[in-house]
Amino acid sequence: MLDLASIQDLLAPLFPGLMGVRVTELAPDRVVAEMPVRADLCTAGGILHGGAYMAFADTLGAVGTILNLPSGKRTTTTDSSTKFIAGARLGSTVTGECLALHRGRTTMVWQTSIRTAEGKLCAVVTQTQLVLDGPG
Repeated sequence: MLDLASIQDLLAPLFPGLMGVRVTELAPDRVVAEMPVRADLCTAGGILHGGAYMAFADTLGAVGTILNLPSGKRTTTTDSSTKFIAGARLGSTVTGECLALHRGRTTMVWQTSIRTAEGKLCAVVTQTQLVLDGPG
């Protein structure tokens, strides 16, 4: 299994790295990460943008799937559903906890709960990851 440093190195030059995503825990059925709520990720009102919630969660589900991929396979998101519950304010940090709901041979389903540092639930994202053959 990949370790935290390897996953962070993988994410650093990509969109999640630009967003400031920092993975803090990894397991085959659970991924936890933090993301600072910066001005460039917010709406005009200083609240984390809905797209930032979605991209954060999408990253965690993809990481979870990568941890479970057999050799020679890759993944892509095929479906994602987001329920927005509360806002996260500029200057705070959100934490995402992503849990495996299904880890199958051809698909994996993950659910991410995004919370403020105080534990307030901000969003719940459920996504399906397709398992594909590697580049060929």
